[in-house]
Amino acid sequence: MDPAIDTSGAVAPGSDAPGADRKERIVRTTFLFVIPFLMVTMMFATYVATMHSPHPRGMPVAVIGSGAQAQAIVDGLNGASTEARLVASRAEAVDLLQEREITAALQPPTTDGGTATILTAMAAGASEATTAQQLLAPVAADANWTVAVDNVAPLPDGDLAGIAVLFAAMGMMLAGYVPLSVLLMATPNLLRLRRFLPVLVGWSAVTSTIIWLVLGPIVGAVDGHYLTFLGVGMLATGAVGLAQLLFTKILGPLAVLLGMLLYVVFGMPASGLAVSVHTMPGFFQFLHHVLPLPAAGEALRSALYFDGRGIAPYLITLVVWIVAALALCLLKERSSGGQTIPGTPPIADPDADLPALAGGPPRSKRFRYATVAAFPLSILGVVVGLMSFSMHKPQPHDIPVVVVGAQAEQAAAGLRTQLDGILDVGVAASVAEATSRIHDQDIVAAYVLPIAQGGEATLYSSSAAGSSQQTMVRTIFQQIAAAQQTPLAVNDVAPLSDTDTMGSNSLYVGMSWIMAGFLFLAVLRGGAPHLRRTRQFLPYLGGWAVGMAVWLWFLFDVLIGAVNGHAWEMIGFGAATIFAVSLVTGVFTRTFGLAAIIPVMVVMMMAGVPASGGGLSVYMVPEFFQSLKGILPLPAAVDTARALTYFDRSGVGRNLLTIAIWAGAGLLLNLAVDAWLKWRERRTDASGPDPDLEPVSSQDRPGELKPAAAH
Repeated sequence: MDPAIDTSGAVAPGSDAPGADRKERIVRTTFLFVIPFLMVTMMFATYVATMHSPHPRGMPVAVIGSGAQAQAIVDGLNGASTEARLVASRAEAVDLLQEREITAALQPPTTDGGTATILTAMAAGASEATTAQQLLAPVAADANWTVAVDNVAPLPDGDLAGIAVLFAAMGMMLAGYVPLSVLLMATPNLLRLRRFLPVLVGWSAVTSTIIWLVLGPIVGAVDGHYLTFLGVGMLATGAVGLAQLLFTKILGPLAVLLGMLLYVVFGMPASGLAVSVHTMPGFFQFLHHVLPLPAAGEALRSALYFDGRGIAPYLITLVVWIVAALALCLLKERSSGGQTIPGTPPIADPDADLPALAGGPPRSKRFRYATVAAFPLSILGVVVGLMSFSMHKPQPHDIPVVVVGAQAEQAAAGLRTQLDGILDVGVAASVAEATSRIHDQDIVAAYVLPIAQGGEATLYSSSAAGSSQQTMVRTIFQQIAAAQQTPLAVNDVAPLSDTDTMGSNSLYVGMSWIMAGFLFLAVLRGGAPHLRRTRQFLPYLGGWAVGMAVWLWFLFDVLIGAVNGHAWEMIGFGAATIFAVSLVTGVFTRTFGLAAIIPVMVVMMMAGVPASGGGLSVYMVPEFFQSLKGILPLPAAVDTARALTYFDRSGVGRNLLTIAIWAGAGLLLNLAVDAWLKWRERRTDASGPDPDLEPVSSQDRPGELKPAAAH
């Protein structure tokens, strides 16, 4: 293993020295594929394996009451799915909910045939509260009780999706994790502990303030609590920053892989911030009490929604990370004899020009310091700002539905008046036409009027098109039917499979293709400066695209069992998507350097998630993202994965055209970059060395110059 290869695509200073032999070239080229392969595989193998079909595992619940009946309910609930306890009073159950020691409580009625109450706490996690409610509701149904739900800890109006703590905690992880890769290349002199500590303290305060500003005054998901964000943020960012410094001192550039594994790959399913940790395997339930991401998220959740109750254990976890990492960093520095980072030569003069980002030209000290701050701040702003803006307050708008029946026109007109702006109501001539349009994803639902007075209405929808939007339209039409005193039957025309119970598989499949595309070019940018022409790196892109498409299908289908069938279509579309994204990314990285990864990430990934409907319905996020649905690659990829699995390939041709347009544009623009490079070389030959060009290594043509921001 070559220690001079930076896993973010950077080649450590001195690794491209003259005289590098053919064996070194082979090793370096191999790692161009290994590093992005490991990153993509770690992330999506873990996410798909844990989240494709989550189910309760020992979910803690309570039964309120005393006596034989209450104890019988507790005994009936205890099993693999739930761990039930008996509590004496409602007040005790509420206390346990606010301490997050239980996920829900069942209060039986005092009389036979009465109403049972299920107590939940949505602020502890909407997924958790909903799952626990679904576990307790059958108990009431078996006893012929009606059910009322009492949410004792609701989410605030500005954060109805409960995502503020998720994106805040993720931002804190990024603030502590990302800068180390840049520091290693641009300012290695700051990696000594005595210099790093004051920088980390100031950085933690600044980034915590920025996260609060984005989620609070700008987005409106958080009301006040600045000091809370400052305190938790400084602890969380400090813990991650010091731990990542320790990993870097031990592993050198390869520390980025260990950091990604702990903070992002394992941290997300262990956090309970998106999906209840009680639906994750026991390993992740253990990590919930160990890793920084769960600790930061739960500490913020305690402070924002529960008046600080239960916050202490999570703050202690962060403090332990800080103390342990600090002590081990001191020991490592004392034992290393002044050699700070393994595999990288010491920098004799901190003021000497060094690359600011991987693959770039040597830059001044001032420029490098600005880049060290600007690059991670840009990533932080994109992730926290864009994602929280799009998802913090889901509101239904312009949901396309149709009405079917003898009085369809009249009913549709009434719905347009009552729910203007929420529903986009049309009329279908028959149930067959309506269900066909649901399969084509032209509409979300069809409301079939009763045939006779006092008869039953039917709502047709599809959970495979998005479980969030199906839940949304069911809620709307159940209220409509109740107001009309009409019974309502619900028909799922394309249900989710047993291996995709959350409907998240298509999103993760699409994201894995997109990430494989742009991440490979990020690594190629810094690790293979000799690949400068389109004809040189095109074979690499083609091989990478096909190889990763095959591997991801094998991973998701054969190894995990989450995606079933349609192998050739999945592989073919996946390869086309990876290739197209790689080409487009190459245009920007060759022209603007590694900093171009930020706008590419915005367009390809971050804006694509809300536009895809893979998580929240596109009819629940700001309308701006709906206009991007037919334009961006990620929505096309998500829709294709969904269509191949559930909708008989409907829309795949349209999505393939979208990908082909991106690939064609990328190819043409790369050829334009080739022409620009050739012009720059001719100008250099005619006028002498250009200060904006840097000498290539001995691996390139002798005497040739390469643009500072191009391959």
